[in-house]
Amino acid sequence: MRVLGVDPGLTRCGLGIVEGTPGRPPRLVAVGVIRTPADLDVAERLVLIETGIDEWITEHRPDAVAVERVFAQQNVRTVMGTAQASGVAMVVAARRGLPVALHTPSEVKAAVTGSGRAGKEQVTTMVTRILKLDERPTPADAADALALAICQVWRGGVTSRLQEAAGSRANLEALAQAQSRLQVARLRAAVAAQDANRGGS
Repeated sequence: MRVLGVDPGLTRCGLGIVEGTPGRPPRLVAVGVIRTPADLDVAERLVLIETGIDEWITEHRPDAVAVERVFAQQNVRTVMGTAQASGVAMVVAARRGLPVALHTPSEVKAAVTGSGRAGKEQVTTMVTRILKLDERPTPADAADALALAICQVWRGGVTSRLQEAAGSRANLEALAQAQSRLQVARLRAAVAAQDANRGGS
């Protein structure tokens, strides 16, 4: 599975792509940051983010996109920009037909470090170790994007397997029910045929 992680932000939007399967160390594919000038209109900045994410999807062809779930902060202006960038990322992914997963910061921290209260330094350190990188990914937005992608590869892959297993079980149950109904119908038809023969004799 190849996942594009997006750490949304209006000034810096972190992007990170990893490839792997649950239970195994993932591999780094690409990492970077989309930067938008603060003196531009918000709408123009969102267009730059949209274009950048779209280009990454075209170039790297991920199977899914993981975006950080926006949560309340004291700085309302920061929250608004993050939410807007997050919405753009989801729209771009949906337009390409890619599944989108939302993960809270605590979920990502827990998946990568084992603690939902880990700091940014700890997350960056663990991302560096997990991906066996020679250098720490910078800025923090890039490291957070990689952490999101790692979280989705590990947790999303397990969820998909569980869903597939549940779907297979449901299909088997439906098949068994259908076969049972068919057997009942055949028995009823046989009884009806016997009754008809008796009545005609």
